[in-house]
Amino acid sequence: MTVPPEGLPLAAEFPAAHREQWQHLVEGVLRKSGAQPADGAAAEEALTTALQDGLRARPLYTAEDAPATPGHPGFPPFVRGGRPQGSAVSGWDVRQRHADPDPRRTNEAVLADLENGVGSLWLELGGAGLPVAALPEVLSGVYPDLAAVVLDAGAEFTDAAERLFTLYRERDVSPGAAAGSLGADPLGLQARTGRAERTDALLAEAGALAARCADGYPGVRALTVDALPYHEAGASPAQELGCSLATAVAYLRALGAAGLSVDAAFGQLEFRYAADADQFLTIAKFRAARRLWARVAQVSGAAPEASAQRQHAVTSTVMTTARDPWVNMLRTTVACLAAGVGGADAVSVLPFDSALGLPDAFARRIARNTQAILLEESHLARVIDPAGGSWYVERLTDELARAAWAWFQEIERAGGQQAALGSGLVGERIAATWAERSVALARRREPVTGVSEFPNLDEQPLVREPAPAGPAGGLPRVRRAEAYEALRDRSDARLAATGERPRLFLASIGTASAHTARTTFAANLFQAGGIATTAAEGTDAAALAEAFTASGARVACLCSSDRLYGEHAETVAAALKAAGARRVLLAGRPGEQREAYRRAGVDEFVFAGGDAVAVLTALQDEILSGARDEILDETTEIGVAR
Repeated sequence: MTVPPEGLPLAAEFPAAHREQWQHLVEGVLRKSGAQPADGAAAEEALTTALQDGLRARPLYTAEDAPATPGHPGFPPFVRGGRPQGSAVSGWDVRQRHADPDPRRTNEAVLADLENGVGSLWLELGGAGLPVAALPEVLSGVYPDLAAVVLDAGAEFTDAAERLFTLYRERDVSPGAAAGSLGADPLGLQARTGRAERTDALLAEAGALAARCADGYPGVRALTVDALPYHEAGASPAQELGCSLATAVAYLRALGAAGLSVDAAFGQLEFRYAADADQFLTIAKFRAARRLWARVAQVSGAAPEASAQRQHAVTSTVMTTARDPWVNMLRTTVACLAAGVGGADAVSVLPFDSALGLPDAFARRIARNTQAILLEESHLARVIDPAGGSWYVERLTDELARAAWAWFQEIERAGGQQAALGSGLVGERIAATWAERSVALARRREPVTGVSEFPNLDEQPLVREPAPAGPAGGLPRVRRAEAYEALRDRSDARLAATGERPRLFLASIGTASAHTARTTFAANLFQAGGIATTAAEGTDAAALAEAFTASGARVACLCSSDRLYGEHAETVAAALKAAGARRVLLAGRPGEQREAYRRAGVDEFVFAGGDAVAVLTALQDEILSGARDEILDETTEIGVAR
């Protein structure tokens, strides 16, 4: 076959398709499914997904949706990467976090990490964590000129920095070979603790350290702009970015007051952001962060070569679960991929058991090997900005940057980050965002696999040594799974005390073909709240009531198709109530039969989009109070017999 010189114009014989044609086809499909869009544009809008920060993900993007060119890697506005070569030469920096307060164990873990692919160390010091004085022991056997050291010592950052400088001298590390970060973050500490009385003094200390690094340790950055306190309190991506910008601008002012030039001040900051399993938002967040910082650099008069943002990505603690923690391996893999694609310079994958306490050696190994697979086997870093040119990613990056800039400007109008933290503006706004998200979690519109969806009540719990408590008193720390995990904890306590969990009976009306969909939905829902289920099927109300009595349950739920509900729901509900059911639910929306079902004994309806947490909490209360009443009744009867 001869290939024509102009290539293979495979679509040459077909007329060009237009958006209006696609919208018309979508309109037809939606009409068949029962929706009634007014026109093609309304049909497209019906498929649009609302995101946080007022952003929307549309079902189709074209070249018309892409914003202006994002430039080239290593050049302002740095959307495509902070370095011309990106991570294509050696990959991103694999950075492992260590917080075990035992210096000996931490040293063993540090050496194991460095021998198996980790490039830099992130050490949490001070407070209840690793003692600052133990830094030499922790780094025994480590070559600080080969492995960058990143400190995170809270208010003790100056003491920790002095010990690191001493270690450099004692080990003959030349100032030019030292690399890492001293981790000074006074505003991040204020966000964590809620205490502002020392912030000004700590800013002055950070400025002095920065001047020292700029003069003598060019590879060491003094300050970390840590956005994790905001993310971990429930902030949206735009709020996380806006708070980081406001913090960084406050640090620029402090560094200027310490005598640093604009370029030197920019060179003293490293930014830390969360990466979660929403891969496209994570990719867009890291790209938008560089664009925003480039804008700050531009108006500050910084040289282009000093304007690129240095980024450290950390897999989100908000997304991790204590229940079914193995699924966290999948979440952190997606988050790590997104951070790498988004252009992060360093990535920390938190071990899958981090929500349970101190990770074990297996969990740390999986964490670092997650990065090794993405780098060495998936070759993720071989292409610079692989998401670049995606109309969706480019549009999302642009919209997220604009939303974050608006929040940053609001903080600046309020007097800057320090003032916004002190007045409660930041905390109140983040709390409102988390409250809105909590509604979506409670209604399972945002699923948590293994917890709110597909729970495993028989899972064997992992037990870990408690991790040291971090700073507290300021912004809270939240996790998506916490409401459901509280219900599961309550169920576990019941199991430990009595040998059985709260139980619910599923009255599956009809054959499997009629009831399976709703029986599966109901079992999944109730088990998410720690409520075990037993089921019986058929249309004989008396037989179902007998099975209910034999199950030992006190609450029942009807499961079937709408047609069979119309034929049997009333009689089955009445039979269950007569058999002693304290509460009868029906899986599905009741429609016009609501009042008839209620008269027959149906107390509540459960359906997709309902408040699952409220329903499950009420059910546990009902079941457990019923158990207590029975115990009291039995005690009374025994007393009378005696």
